[in-house]
Amino acid sequence: MYKHNLVEPVGKIVCVGRNYLEHIKELNNPVPKAPIIFMKPSTSFVPLSEPISLPSHAKECHHEIEIAVLIGETIHAGETIDVKSKIAGYGLALDLTLRDIQQQLKQNGHPWEMAKAFDKSCPISPFIPHEEFPDLQDISFSLTINGEIRQQGNSKMMMYGIVELINYICKYFTLVKGDVILTGTPSGVAALNSQDKLQLELNGKHHFTTQVL
Repeated sequence: MYKHNLVEPVGKIVCVGRNYLEHIKELNNPVPKAPIIFMKPSTSFVPLSEPISLPSHAKECHHEIEIAVLIGETIHAGETIDVKSKIAGYGLALDLTLRDIQQQLKQNGHPWEMAKAFDKSCPISPFIPHEEFPDLQDISFSLTINGEIRQQGNSKMMMYGIVELINYICKYFTLVKGDVILTGTPSGVAALNSQDKLQLELNGKHHFTTQVL
């Protein structure tokens, strides 16, 4: 039984960009020297079980599957603790991205929020209790669309691991119960299309489905 079904509002959603080398290469981005952090507001959250509605003001809305980490207790900025003990559970999220708009923003040296933070841009699965994930360096996940595998990843492929990311984030600001961390996406991102059927798999045994309107 899932510990957290995300019926209640989540807090802030802290996202990590360019954390998988192959994804960096496919978009021809420079390799960062430190984690790239941006945020999605709570209004971007929507349960993964709800159908995805593609925004009409953009040409391309890309899927980016990511491991999502649910914070269970406050971690104060600058606090030195075992952050793993503050994690309530793990799930999967789609960091929906308006790629054409993001490219324009990047070319102008602007932040990404207009392409990343729109309403319902972050479908999130139920969270699985942290006890099921003894090895944070070996969490596998995948995204299949219309029966075709589009993205596959494992936490061991991350440039910055889950604990390292949370420690880095907490150098700068506090995380509270209900906050969610998105840990980056592997290669294979592409545009979603109307009527697409999506299946997300976590650690080979947890399956979640949704579809595009």
